Amino acid sequence: MSAQSWLNRIWYERVAPPWWLVPMSLAYGAVSGSRRFLYAKRMRRSTRIARPVVIVGNLTVGGTGKTPLVCWLVTRLGELGFKPGIVTRGYGGSSGTVRVIDASDDPKLVGDEPILLAQRTRAPVAIGRDRPAAAQLLVGAGCDVIVSDDGLQHYPLARDCEVVVIDGDRRFGNGWLLPAGPLRETRSRLAVADAIVVNGGRALLDGALSMRLEAKAAVALSGDRELPLRAFAGTQVHAVAGIGNPERFFNMLRAHGIGVLGHPLADHARLTPRDIQFPDQKPVLMTEKDAVKCRTAADARHWYVPVSAAFEAGEASALLDIVTDKIAAREPRAYPRGTPDG
Repeated sequence: MSAQSWLNRIWYERVAPPWWLVPMSLAYGAVSGSRRFLYAKRMRRSTRIARPVVIVGNLTVGGTGKTPLVCWLVTRLGELGFKPGIVTRGYGGSSGTVRVIDASDDPKLVGDEPILLAQRTRAPVAIGRDRPAAAQLLVGAGCDVIVSDDGLQHYPLARDCEVVVIDGDRRFGNGWLLPAGPLRETRSRLAVADAIVVNGGRALLDGALSMRLEAKAAVALSGDRELPLRAFAGTQVHAVAGIGNPERFFNMLRAHGIGVLGHPLADHARLTPRDIQFPDQKPVLMTEKDAVKCRTAADARHWYVPVSAAFEAGEASALLDIVTDKIAAREPRAYPRGTPDG
């Protein structure tokens, strides 16, 4: 059993954490709480850039649906007449520089999620551990709103709006802070967020919005073929997922009547040909994030399944109103405004 699998059992399967993880969690909480206090009291300085910043983050480690929500939000802001840019750390890439990436860059250099974001949104994407500097590059490139994929706990970058995404299935796990549990911050942090979005479940909290991830088709890694997921119903496939919660991807395929031979990998895993090549001729379905890392090793069996964020009636508009109101409060300029929903 891998270290991550062992931790997941403790975090999400009601397995009591070992006693020696508890003091580590208490120490983590003391350090993270003190750090946030110092920024809140302006004893440490946050950098406020010249354009509004919207953070899309979470309280837990692992996947909650942030990236699809960032894609949705950037698309909607573009439809309203904004020129959004995306800032992200570039986790999993080897580049140590702050830079604006290109959609054709090597994911080994810049990370998998930045490539996915650039390809899906066609918006400028900047990476770097120094998020204020990365965000400033986007301002210099003409962006008038910066959307941060993750970074809720990155307090050096001042923000105008915070959207927190919660996994509706896993929720907060066992409720412990790292490493005894999956929490980066305590649940009390939600009280100061501008919006709470629950992915895959009705609101756990009053005022939270419900989001779901939709997948309708599979796209071939070689060529331009696309098939509806129902075309794979009743068949058995290999499913590859190097994301924070691989079971979410596997269960999504099962919901379409697909038999799944699951191959979970670590989040941001660097895929090799042996990770996607199997001795039979069954189709291989993978996440879009994994697909950007293995196109050169793909053949006619390999497909990726793009997912999109969707909301209940009226809740898309509610979230967009929260975000645009915060943008307007920071910078009350005249933008072309539409009323996209979805």
